[in-house]
Amino acid sequence: MGTTNYVDTFIAIAPDSAADRGIAPREAENPSIALRTYRMIRENPYRYTSDDVIFTVYADRNGIRQQDREEARRAFFSKGQACLRASDLGKRYGWGVHSDGTGCVALYGVESAEYAAFVSGERAGSDGKAVAVVPAMRSRAAPK
Repeated sequence: MGTTNYVDTFIAIAPDSAADRGIAPREAENPSIALRTYRMIRENPYRYTSDDVIFTVYADRNGIRQQDREEARRAFFSKGQACLRASDLGKRYGWGVHSDGTGCVALYGVESAEYAAFVSGERAGSDGKAVAVVPAMRSRAAPK
């Protein structure tokens, strides 16, 4: 089974993001993937892994019943899935995502001191070394 989990890693906002602070995705009657992802992580920092978040958002949007989720999760991750680097949270909404030593995630706004500490290498991971920093994926292709 594949995984989208990172360990001791910080996903910084995308290099082409115009965000100067973390903002919540827009509320809607039918919440977007970004809003569902934001709510799940923001309301439960360091409780869920990336796999937990990505699958739960998928299952909720597709109406998968609780009793069917274990089998559905295996099927879902039997194929490659986009990780949180591809999320609009880091591309558009100004959120960095920290994965701790167990792979559980939390959000940090680009304007925050915590965000700055992660990207500058001041925050140590579970091994005592600075967390790895990777950028969210660009929204647009890089200029040629």
